[in-house]
Amino acid sequence: MEHRQRSPIPTAITVAALLFLFVPLGLVVLFSFNSTGSLTFPFAGFSMRWYRQIVESPEFRSAVTNSAFVGLVVALVTLVLGTLAAYGLTRASTRWRTPIAVLLFLPLTLPGLFLGLSLLVLFARVEVTLSLATVAIAHLVYVMPYYLLIAVAALQRLDPALEEAGADLGGNAWLVFRRVTLPQVWPVLVSASCLAFALSFDEFIITFFVIGPDSTLPLFIFSTLRRTVDPSVNAISSLLLVITLALFAFAFLLTVRGARNRGLSIEPEALGSGSR
Repeated sequence: MEHRQRSPIPTAITVAALLFLFVPLGLVVLFSFNSTGSLTFPFAGFSMRWYRQIVESPEFRSAVTNSAFVGLVVALVTLVLGTLAAYGLTRASTRWRTPIAVLLFLPLTLPGLFLGLSLLVLFARVEVTLSLATVAIAHLVYVMPYYLLIAVAALQRLDPALEEAGADLGGNAWLVFRRVTLPQVWPVLVSASCLAFALSFDEFIITFFVIGPDSTLPLFIFSTLRRTVDPSVNAISSLLLVITLALFAFAFLLTVRGARNRGLSIEPEALGSGSR
């Protein structure tokens, strides 16, 4: 049997790409524990100095609180409105479905600079004071298309025969959605809202245009770096990395659970009790 000799070039390119992606992240995490303010080798020693410094900073705590508040509002509103929009896009039979879908996904193709500037002009025209509320509204415009992509894909993968069977068992549209559709897709929808939270938490360009006197974590990092190359930024970046990875890990586990939930049988008793 002839054995095909593999070329080492693809392996070398893959390794080089992985190093290019992850070595900078590793260096940021490594120097966040450096006992001195140096950002170059040799590594002086392990210390939690920079983490203690940022935790004791009231500006940092305020920025994290603002980012978390905006992210939670955006995630919850996206979960409700995005689910309704995705359900309408996948179940409606109107001829306007495709044009509406194009309009809903259009912000994906627009640069953040344009979105931020256009929203700033809109808020100025309607005389809305810039605040965290305007930041949340702007982030909704930004993250909604990402949520819709995932939600529409999850709803389209469902077997339509399950919903038809639920309707045949006597359930109305709301009951079929609550007892048949939602139990199969809610893990995916919640994981998509986690992605919306992560996108909102890290967003900088749009936030820069529409925020008022408050500050979010990305803006706090930007203002810190404008003054000096502060080593505490490494600790902030490391915490952001941990939060983002935790959210994506949680979203992945929910997505796996959602895949297992698909194909759940419809219980006639559940439909009957809900219709009473």
